Amino acid sequence: MKKIILLLLVLVTSVSCNAQKKFSAGALSQKLTAFDGGTPTFGEILRKHKGKVTVIEVWASWCGDCTKAMPKLKNLQQQHPEADYVFISMDKADDKWRAGIAKHALAGDHYWANDEKMMKGAFGTSIDLDWIPRYIIIDSKGQVVTYRAIETDFEAMDQTLKTLQ
Repeated sequence: MKKIILLLLVLVTSVSCNAQKKFSAGALSQKLTAFDGGTPTFGEILRKHKGKVTVIEVWASWCGDCTKAMPKLKNLQQQHPEADYVFISMDKADDKWRAGIAKHALAGDHYWANDEKMMKGAFGTSIDLDWIPRYIIIDSKGQVVTYRAIETDFEAMDQTLKTLQ
């Protein structure tokens, strides 16, 4: 009975987290700043991870909910090392973005939206960003399976990743 209830909870959560299943052309064409200084588009970043389950976290070093969720994210990474992890920062300044990565020892690929409007800027608007941290899960076929998860959705994200192994 507990398994049935848990399965129903996961299904309800995943349906509510997945209102949109594809990224718009505008989102895919948005340029982000890579940690090495390059400027790939979001679409190019997704293609880099094609064939792998990918967890995207949109975050910022100034975001209290983001920093509180870091231990849960690291736990998720330990439980699912087979997945790729991509971090997209909404920080206003390059030095804050880089300091946040170092402070939290974030393992994965790092990009910066580099927009002084931060969440309300071009990239944030293109993915309907209304809250951070925001998590997106993409399966190995490139399909968005979770479009909008937040810091309270780690249990559902864990279940989703288990189904994608």
